[in-house]
Amino acid sequence: MKKFTLLFTFVLMGIMFQAHAQIQKGNVLMGGDIGNLSLGLNSPSTFTADITPKAAWFIKDNVALGAYGRFGISTEKGTGSDVRYGIGALGRYYTGSDVEVLKHGRIFAEANAGIGGQNLRGPGGSTNGLELGVGPGFAYFVTPSIGLEALLKYNGIVGFGSSAYQHSLTLNFGFQVYLPGQSTANKVKSDVK
Repeated sequence: MKKFTLLFTFVLMGIMFQAHAQIQKGNVLMGGDIGNLSLGLNSPSTFTADITPKAAWFIKDNVALGAYGRFGISTEKGTGSDVRYGIGALGRYYTGSDVEVLKHGRIFAEANAGIGGQNLRGPGGSTNGLELGVGPGFAYFVTPSIGLEALLKYNGIVGFGSSAYQHSLTLNFGFQVYLPGQSTANKVKSDVK
């Protein structure tokens, strides 16, 4: 019976909450982004992709802090590979409902800082050191707890290697799951009674 009650509570939570409920204090964001995806249709021996898993906790309404990891690779047959990597902290700020573009969408800003590197084949060289990024994004909630995202982000790496600074502007697409924290679950339980 307890399992049924718990399941029923989570189903009700999914029905009752709108997008703004998932960016409340105590909730958790988990997911990732895919960017710079290229399959080389003209040249089938080329492949490029960046994958960035993320996890964050909402420390207050609309504000999340967490961590990210990043791995990217570009390969072309016969010429070697470019590798990009990083790990660090991230922060997000979501706009309020008064700035909604679509009924179930929110604009947000994301910034990150960590340790990363970009090792390029050929004369492009490599840079390893402090990784910084910032940019605006848009999250559209297809369900109250699942968001599809687009993020335009400026990324830079400052450090050492054959090049002291490398930077890029990327368009990333992501999928995030917004999990309720204990305070949200308690609120749902009290509303159900």
